[in-house]
Amino acid sequence: MSTVQIQSVGRKLGELPLGQVVRDFLNYLTVEAGLAQNTVLGYGRDLKAFLEYCQSKKIKSLQEIQPPLVQGYMVILSKQSRSESTVKRALTAIKMFLRFASLTGLIKSDFTSVFEGPKLWQRLPVVCNKQQVVNLLNAPNAKEPFYLRDKAILELLYATGMRASELATVKVSNINLDVGYLRCIGKGSKERIIPGGKVAAAATKNYLSELRPKLAGTYSGDFLLLSRTGRPMSRIEIWRFVRKYAHLAGMPKNLTVHTLRHCFATHLLAGGADLRSVQEMLGHADIATTQIYTHVDQERLREIHRKYHPRQ
Repeated sequence: MSTVQIQSVGRKLGELPLGQVVRDFLNYLTVEAGLAQNTVLGYGRDLKAFLEYCQSKKIKSLQEIQPPLVQGYMVILSKQSRSESTVKRALTAIKMFLRFASLTGLIKSDFTSVFEGPKLWQRLPVVCNKQQVVNLLNAPNAKEPFYLRDKAILELLYATGMRASELATVKVSNINLDVGYLRCIGKGSKERIIPGGKVAAAATKNYLSELRPKLAGTYSGDFLLLSRTGRPMSRIEIWRFVRKYAHLAGMPKNLTVHTLRHCFATHLLAGGADLRSVQEMLGHADIATTQIYTHVDQERLREIHRKYHPRQ
């Protein structure tokens, strides 16, 4: 029996305050389900907003949460011009929370199967061509004081396909520049080994030998990327740096760190890499998530059409 289940033993149904049950649920996701911190924080934000809605409806216990209440909340989110993905994410958080309450005996039954979220069209990710990526990688100015670090950040993101949160947690001891591999901790604390390539390895080596020793301080630890104050860089800082250089390179306004991840996958597949290998490097649990990149390489599709269609 889990820690959370033990806490619920001997209590009447719905006796625990809603806020307390949410905290127990988020603790369960972290400690026992092993979900990534960012995922848990996202669920926490969605559930906080739902609890505020419950309070506005004078709902104080789990027993008072019924399907009409949840459906009414979904309607309100839709009327607020929230995106379909936002509404779906909020519904997922609520359904998981209510299932948790059912499994721990805090409510009598699980009625979450009656809910249907908005059906999402599959959106193709934004992908830049190879020349655009080269322009981005060359955007840092060699005369700037943090050039070596920023150059390493961009090269590593494109060479490995890592998420910003993953790159922020990479440590010096996770990297083997001689072999050209690095160890990455992804979603759900799952570990994977990713090849980095010669260019990214050279950029990282220059940063490690010439700049990082000057930035390192009391709070640096073994983290690879350090801010100007010597503290480990956060994913938000990495995100901002990429947007900054994307602007300097004249890239699309909607370019993000994740765009480089999309480019990494698409360019590998366009070059002939097999889908299973790309899935492993990206850290996708389901290959269906990786398959979206097979629909992105339009130039490759045009070439196949020109080569094999009888009316060309």
